[in-house]
Amino acid sequence: MEAGIVGLPNVGKSTLFNALTSSVAAQSANYPFCTIEPNEGIVSVPDPRLTKITEYIVPQKVIPAALKLVDIAGIVKGASEGEGLGNKFLSHIRQVDAIMQVVRCFDDPDVTHVAGKVDPIADIDTIETELVLADMQTLENALPRAEKSARGGDKEAVLRVSAIKKCNAHLESEQPLRTLELPAPEANAISSYGLMTAKPILYVANVDENDLAGEHELVQKVREHAKKTGAVVACVCAKLEAEIAELDEGDRAEMLADVGLEEPSLNVIARETYRTLGLQSYFTAGEKEVRAWPVPIGATAPQAAGVIHSDFERGFIRAEIYNLADLEQYKSEKEIRAAGKLRVEGKSYVMQDGDICHFLFNV
Repeated sequence: MEAGIVGLPNVGKSTLFNALTSSVAAQSANYPFCTIEPNEGIVSVPDPRLTKITEYIVPQKVIPAALKLVDIAGIVKGASEGEGLGNKFLSHIRQVDAIMQVVRCFDDPDVTHVAGKVDPIADIDTIETELVLADMQTLENALPRAEKSARGGDKEAVLRVSAIKKCNAHLESEQPLRTLELPAPEANAISSYGLMTAKPILYVANVDENDLAGEHELVQKVREHAKKTGAVVACVCAKLEAEIAELDEGDRAEMLADVGLEEPSLNVIARETYRTLGLQSYFTAGEKEVRAWPVPIGATAPQAAGVIHSDFERGFIRAEIYNLADLEQYKSEKEIRAAGKLRVEGKSYVMQDGDICHFLFNV
């Protein structure tokens, strides 16, 4: 699962990406960070539950869940028609699972806005319009072939034609597809199209360092827009976070205290991106490692086991599960088991956020 960071020029998009990735590298050698290409990186998802688990189960290493971020080429008006790096931008957006749009919510006379004024809603509209136009073009190109197959009796194509027409009507009303609810069979019929406005989105309001809580009217406008379109807003001062990310642990804590933050805002961004991707975490815990594993919300126990290794899913027998509250009460897995609180779950069990698991399998 990966999220693409998008934004107009000079909104702080690349500053945020660099801060997120360098911050993870600086925090711990055990964090699964790497730079895949200059514009790609793996970012850990800070989770305080990991620390609490290690109070009772002391491991050799601690590994948080991680997600892939892509710093996508900048966009200009007309991208859907190939302007600027439009084609590259759109092809990258189609490949990611969620969008993180950085919008500028600060004034700085030394940083020129591409449109000549700071207006985050106009920025959002510029990108959304290009994505809407690109999606309409994709659907219009796909419709004739789908209709031809439908006339030949292809049941899947009948669903596809219905979905395309509903999506086009929704897009013509200038609404993103993430606000359209399609029946599951129709949604599946067009899932291969990579429709961009159907992807979940997180708006990252890049604020001034004097407005870390995001109280400025510009941020409020972004929140109002997000509420209408089923999105979430997170605030960050990318410039400040980039400075914090370069500090060692002691200096970082001191600077956070000076600005009134309990943790870097980058931690919040990582967690919100994780949720935007529709992910939750379960844990494995032993002397070798305590680790958080990402799994889609609604995944079954065998599917969760498959995140570790495909053999675990293929040969799944059962899962033994407890949670952090059990561990805090009984102090050890041995005592949890002795108290009869270790749950045994089968193939139909739907994973819950925070489950601590052992998977039994046979292949």
